[in-house]
Amino acid sequence: MEDNPPALQELQRRGLRLVPVLTDGERTFHGWDPERLARFVGIEKKNEQQLEPSELLRRLDQILLAAERAILQTPPAGLKVRVPQRERTLRDLAFHLFRLCLAYRDACASKTFPESWLLETPPPEMRDAAALARYGASVRAQLSEWLARKDSAAGPVETYYGTQTSAQLLERTVWHAAQHLRQLYALLEAMGVTPQNPLTAADFQGLPLPESLW
Repeated sequence: MEDNPPALQELQRRGLRLVPVLTDGERTFHGWDPERLARFVGIEKKNEQQLEPSELLRRLDQILLAAERAILQTPPAGLKVRVPQRERTLRDLAFHLFRLCLAYRDACASKTFPESWLLETPPPEMRDAAALARYGASVRAQLSEWLARKDSAAGPVETYYGTQTSAQLLERTVWHAAQHLRQLYALLEAMGVTPQNPLTAADFQGLPLPESLW
């Protein structure tokens, strides 16, 4: 979006700061949600079985572990590599992946999800791969501790893109993190680094991932 100034200006005019966004006149659809997107454009969406919460949580833990492995493989200079089409570095991307997973807990606990959480950037002390991986491990531990509580993820959540059930928010969190893990893998491979024990297409099966990597 940063490569398209007119489009960026239009988003700012509408008070939007995150992509993806679809507009139709003054109507705006924010975020990637296949079901709501189908309603927005007026087409019928084929009903697909959503993965069970227990399976989604298992996938989320897998993704977080895989992201820790990937970031630890990143050479120091690689953390400064720019992500295609965004004013974001690999370091920013890794932090964002971990933060959005913790945001699931924060949103379920507070019943609200402001977009500002997804705009946070890594603090200055989180400057190397080891620090980012430690943050990822901390996110996994915090999620595990919170999920052990009874009814920790019950009830609807008012998000920046509309009301979501906790199950819908969980699915969105998992595929969102999976998409960024795929991007981390692509960035590593572009540096000539082969991801260790990477997740495969089979690990992402059943998630409503976009076809496009970027």
